[in-house]
Amino acid sequence: MIEIEITPKMVAEAQRKSDEMGRLNNSIRKGKGNLTGFLGEEAFAHHFGVKPSNTYDYDFILPDGTKVDVKTKKRTVSVQGNYNATVADFNTTQDCDIYYFVSLIWDNRTNSWSKAQLCGSISKERFYSDATFAKKGDPDGKWDFKADCYNLRYECLDGWHS
Repeated sequence: MIEIEITPKMVAEAQRKSDEMGRLNNSIRKGKGNLTGFLGEEAFAHHFGVKPSNTYDYDFILPDGTKVDVKTKKRTVSVQGNYNATVADFNTTQDCDIYYFVSLIWDNRTNSWSKAQLCGSISKERFYSDATFAKKGDPDGKWDFKADCYNLRYECLDGWHS
């Protein structure tokens, strides 16, 4: 796992994109997750030095032509290997080659983002081969899943090192 500092510039750009987008259909958090998603993309772009493509199907095209969709979660604790990397069931038709998972750490004491954790990647094909399905309302530790989704532990991702 790679940790990077979230800069004010990254937050401002993510906020601009979130405001521009508005609320998407099927939004699990009714548009409130847009900032988190775009901030995860900003962290990915900053670390890997790539520019966003921002299509429905993928967020980036790497120099080798690989299409990457970044999946981001907001957390208040550092991610652990046994936590879930998640793709919502309504996103399974996206035309990407790999998923890259990012966790953003929110500090409740300072009411601000503290860091991004770049957790790793996996091919779309392998993700669905290895993932388990959960229905909305199924338990997930002390929480319930907010939508039908596929899940795989972070420790199963390429590039995961705790």
